[in-house]
Amino acid sequence: MNSAEFRKELVKIMPGYNWTVHKSTNPMCLSATGIKSSGFNRLSTLMVYRREDANEFERYEVKSAGFGTRAPWAHTTSDRTLARALSDLQNHYEMKANTYRGLASQLQTGRVASSQEGLS
Repeated sequence: MNSAEFRKELVKIMPGYNWTVHKSTNPMCLSATGIKSSGFNRLSTLMVYRREDANEFERYEVKSAGFGTRAPWAHTTSDRTLARALSDLQNHYEMKANTYRGLASQLQTGRVASSQEGLS
């Protein structure tokens, strides 16, 4: 796969990001950075690596970062296809969001119960 085909695959799956495919001296390893921004604010950064081994099996590694240009990478996943790697990354964030939403809800209900006890 060349860089033009790689870019086409990235845009097809994630058209909401602006993609930059990086030059590589090794044709077996391609990388690209996708950014999603609003005005001058970078909302999200997505980094994709595509590697082929000697048997021509490809492996995609994806990682993402949040707001700003200096945000740390939040999580990394990899899979045999780009779509599955991105899906795994999204599932990870959704599981974390559900966990934190549940914890926040328990804290909220704890505050409500203790404030009603103080009124009686």
